[in-house]
Amino acid sequence: MTGTQGNAEWLDLDYKPKVPQDRSIGIAIVGAGEIVGACHLPAYKMGQLNVVGIYDVDAAKAKSLADQFGIGRVYGSLDELLADPQVRVVDLAVPAKAQPGITAQVAEAGKHMLCQKPLAETYAEAAGIADACVRAGVKGAVNQQMRWSPGIRATHTIISRGWLGELLQASIAVNVKQEFANWGWLRTMPTLEFMYHSIHYIDAIRFLFGTPEYIYADGARFPGQQCVGETRTLLHMKFPGEARGMIHDNHNHIAGEDDWYATYRFEGTEGIVKGTNGSLYNYPVGREDTLSFYTKRLHPDYWFTPSLHGKWFPHAFLGTMGELLRAIEEDREPENSVQDNLKTMQIVFGAYRSMAENRPVRLEEIAREEGAVC
Repeated sequence: MTGTQGNAEWLDLDYKPKVPQDRSIGIAIVGAGEIVGACHLPAYKMGQLNVVGIYDVDAAKAKSLADQFGIGRVYGSLDELLADPQVRVVDLAVPAKAQPGITAQVAEAGKHMLCQKPLAETYAEAAGIADACVRAGVKGAVNQQMRWSPGIRATHTIISRGWLGELLQASIAVNVKQEFANWGWLRTMPTLEFMYHSIHYIDAIRFLFGTPEYIYADGARFPGQQCVGETRTLLHMKFPGEARGMIHDNHNHIAGEDDWYATYRFEGTEGIVKGTNGSLYNYPVGREDTLSFYTKRLHPDYWFTPSLHGKWFPHAFLGTMGELLRAIEEDREPENSVQDNLKTMQIVFGAYRSMAENRPVRLEEIAREEGAVC
């Protein structure tokens, strides 16, 4: 049975971001770029979180966002921000190149942190951020928000309930027109698509299926593109046992938007989940995710099509910060910890090694050769 009859509203797929009981924990933001105004601050406002201040090297940009979102303080320097006793959590919205140095200062100041992804431009630097958090006794998390996008989070619930049985196949496919050259700093970036886009899909599949044993990657350019790095990629992921994963991503679609697609599909011995990543349709406005699932464990010939509310942008940004705040409140490691994210970074850096050497790469190669086995 298929179609709208599958709208089983009685199914609570537990996909919405959660916030701490105490929402008064003071948050300060480092960075006042486009993503902060479009995603970070709207999400925190939805969750009624306490943003006490903001800092950017461009003071005018910081003041503009502070005025727009009613933020009480614009710091004149990072040192001033870190000296503020109201600040317990620092939200970093900075490029990967700048992040290792800033996180060292944040950790030394005894502040918890939500890091931007990718963590760093090398694996050694990424591992260094994890070490800094451990030495300082602070909690570090990573802003891998796709784990909290409605479709991925609902899929996690379905998998956790055993409705797919033994996991077999994870597939994410994206074919859109995305002009990376609109961001000037990305034009000369030699590591582009895996590092700054497919990293989301890599982390989402890791969240659902676990960490693969090895990966095999390929990347290519599009004739005449302005960027140096790859804009078309394929990634194969080999998990223990029979499970496999595949990510296909192309940002050079040549036809109209009505032929774009951004889909996901997860299969097991007992069921299937499939749907769309709504944020990549009509970007940057986007639309809500869709999801359908089939499971022999609930009904042998029925497709459930529950309605999902919210989007990857900005709603999922409440998930990453909310999880860090809850981890602080409950004195535990966050699900999206820096330590956990090192596995995602091993896949990213492994993908570039695989491209360069045209071979499968085991994740321990990356950790071992950088001197940090995680």
